[in-house]
Amino acid sequence: MPLQHPRSRYRQVADDLREAIVRGTYGPGAALPSQPELARKYGLNQTSISRAIGILESEGLIRTERGVGSFVLDIPTVKRVRRIPTRENGAGSSFAEGMRKAGLAPRTELKQAEAVEPPPEVATRLHLPEGELTLIRKRHMFADERPVQLAASYIPMSVAGDVDIAFPDTGPTGLYERLAERGHRVVRFAEEIESRRASPEEADFLRISTAQHVLEVVRFAFDRTGRPLEVVINAFPSQLWKLTYEWTAEA
Repeated sequence: MPLQHPRSRYRQVADDLREAIVRGTYGPGAALPSQPELARKYGLNQTSISRAIGILESEGLIRTERGVGSFVLDIPTVKRVRRIPTRENGAGSSFAEGMRKAGLAPRTELKQAEAVEPPPEVATRLHLPEGELTLIRKRHMFADERPVQLAASYIPMSVAGDVDIAFPDTGPTGLYERLAERGHRVVRFAEEIESRRASPEEADFLRISTAQHVLEVVRFAFDRTGRPLEVVINAFPSQLWKLTYEWTAEA
């Protein structure tokens, strides 16, 4: 491809590689030519090639593994729609239900369930006194065996009572029923949503680049007094999900 002036040449390289990915020249999982090879092909230095690769990473088209190469990501064609209508029973959202509605087979792995000192931001969100531990439930979620979401739930130990409340592993509804049996009934939810760069842990599990963005959805579960009983931090690739919220109009 002859490069044209005055448009930035590294952007033209990114355009050419993007077109090759869309065309199928480099299919899902395929390795792109190395940066030295691309530099020779386009007559540019590796700094310019690196900038072009960075554009494709930020768009979620490829993932670069240092010392190995850049690989085309398997871009999903089905977007899961997350619906959170107002519910009187306070069941929250269901990952499995949403996946099945999208025609995907859900699977969840409980990776961690123990009493831990919460991160400072979680302690603040839960209004915890200094030194209080939380029950963490960290889960990895898959759709058709593809990693699609990480979720970390934090519950004050004064609310959870014991780590055993996490077993057997269950979705939000089952856990909230157990909390209700302890006198802590969830009656209201709130969510905060932001887009941010993926952490190394998230990028590794979700098979994306740290240059890509994830959607972070932080869900709060409150009791009737307004006390937060749980904070759940969900992270998933922004290009994989579509969020839909619905609610009823007030009379």
